[in-house]
Amino acid sequence: MDTLHLLFLCTGNSCRSQMAEGWGRHFGGNAIEVQSAGIEAHGKNPRAIAVMREAGIDISGQESTRLTPAMLAWADVVVTVCGHADEHCPVLPAGTRKIHWPLNDPAKAQGSEEAIMAVFRATRDDIRGRVEGIMRQLANEQGGIR
Repeated sequence: MDTLHLLFLCTGNSCRSQMAEGWGRHFGGNAIEVQSAGIEAHGKNPRAIAVMREAGIDISGQESTRLTPAMLAWADVVVTVCGHADEHCPVLPAGTRKIHWPLNDPAKAQGSEEAIMAVFRATRDDIRGRVEGIMRQLANEQGGIR
């Protein structure tokens, strides 16, 4: 059975798509390869790294990368994690599936550091549930890869 390629796409590849990549690598095992990219590359958000570390997932070694044609050609499934990425996603190659998750940007949270971190944690947990769900769905479609 072939390895499935899953690409998470966001505006800046700094928070949401980075967290999704971390969860995807955690849950995907050897059957699903995961990358993330942005329409632009804004660098990694330290708060995203911190809340993922709290959950036992180290995303500090991941890169904030800009989407390339090679990444699109590689991907079997593209998940856009924000409206901007969904609207600006290039035309996908034939056979590539696109899924959209309309996630709010935790980097836009305001208030005290405690309040901002609470938004990052809520986003992390939302993404975890969504990634677990898509991994189950893809595994079932691929004949039970997990």
